[in-house]
Amino acid sequence: MDSSVHVNEVALASRLREVPTRVLHGLRRRAALAALRRRPRVTSLLVVCHGNLCRSPFAAALLRASLAVRGVRVDSAGLSGTGRRSSPEAVVAAARFGIDLSAHRSQPLTGDGARAVDLIIVMDSVQRREVCDRFGRSERDVLLLGDLDPEPREPRTIRDPVNQALTVFEETYARIARCARELERAIG
Repeated sequence: MDSSVHVNEVALASRLREVPTRVLHGLRRRAALAALRRRPRVTSLLVVCHGNLCRSPFAAALLRASLAVRGVRVDSAGLSGTGRRSSPEAVVAAARFGIDLSAHRSQPLTGDGARAVDLIIVMDSVQRREVCDRFGRSERDVLLLGDLDPEPREPRTIRDPVNQALTVFEETYARIARCARELERAIG
């Protein structure tokens, strides 16, 4: 078999495997945006990730900066751990987006915290399920941030950059920033 034919077949197979992700992403994105637009005015939201070390505090800081003028309270929490600092890589990467995580300390998600907000933003479907199961929140009140990504190449999950290189933090934060802009527009 000609090697160029094999390379073309592999490339075609790879593109075909991406089709369901792109199609599903488009459907999920439209559904998430429509659901946000139908919601009553959001006055408080909570951004949650696993450890509240890098993704949720970064997303919350971005959203807080833009939504405070609209009177929306934005906080962040994690499903595990408390009082931990963001890694040096997280602090450096966030600073490149104008966000200072140097003073951040992780906070645990509590039942009171989960029930006290209008909307909870999570980074993956496991976190969504855990928030719903542990804290009694309806799925309509818990949104996967990655579903808002305007770029359909990505999976639903916002990658956890913990213990990764600085470039992974930068890529993750760039994606969070894209999704945060979409969230701002939808609830604005």
